[in-house]
Amino acid sequence: MKITPYSIGCGALVADAQLAELSDNTLADLKTAFTEHGLLFFRDQDLPPDEHHRFAKRFGDIVLNKFFKPSDAHPEIAEVRKAKDQKMNIGGGWHTDHSYDEEPALGSILVARTLPDSGGDTRFANLAAAYDALSDGLKRTLESLRAIHSNRHIYGEGGYYRKTDLAQTLGGMDRVGDATHPAVIRHPESGRKILYVNPGHTIGFEGWTREESFALLDYLYAHVDQPEFTCQFNWLPGSVAFWDNRATWHFANNDYQGQERLMHRITLAGSALAKA
Repeated sequence: MKITPYSIGCGALVADAQLAELSDNTLADLKTAFTEHGLLFFRDQDLPPDEHHRFAKRFGDIVLNKFFKPSDAHPEIAEVRKAKDQKMNIGGGWHTDHSYDEEPALGSILVARTLPDSGGDTRFANLAAAYDALSDGLKRTLESLRAIHSNRHIYGEGGYYRKTDLAQTLGGMDRVGDATHPAVIRHPESGRKILYVNPGHTIGFEGWTREESFALLDYLYAHVDQPEFTCQFNWLPGSVAFWDNRATWHFANNDYQGQERLMHRITLAGSALAKA
């Protein structure tokens, strides 16, 4: 197995390894790489749904997404689908999966199934590197804060997705909720400090007004969305991405109108997040 940086500050590319055939020793090396980089990319994988599920279970327990349709191939695999006639896509903005849960997801494993002829790339951001680059004074301020996360404005009554053509394909719209987490967390495996806010689900800081919160949040979002912390993955048949939800953002580009895109996603269960 060969692991090389994907970009200067974001992700790693894993070569010479088939996820369906990993030995226990190679799996241990892969777990170390996942902890170090927080984002792994794979090419030319033969990973049918049963093997996708088996690989995920070797990493941990699986959590079901509240809103995505399960795959016909396996009930614990979620479909991330955009049909040819749909305009809106799922995840078309910077976000972190499941940050609105009391125990946010550990990570997600996304497998390409049906791809458009062009477009449909996914962008990622490294929140550990972005935190490290902040000033010491801002770090101290953030470490004293707790951020409020929610999915109500997206999936709830009157939410963003309910007003689009995604409403007909998403379910569980009544299962919305909120959670509060430290704005800076200590990664449970690497020990690194991570900036844990995201544009999709963070709606403010405890004890701050909305205006005060977004003055700071908007600054942080612009800080993270810089070339030194971000990368873009072009999907090909057999491609897989495995990201750490505690340490990354992602953004699904919606630039393939009139074409179908289907991805299979398994999300791994996490635990409560600890303050840095």
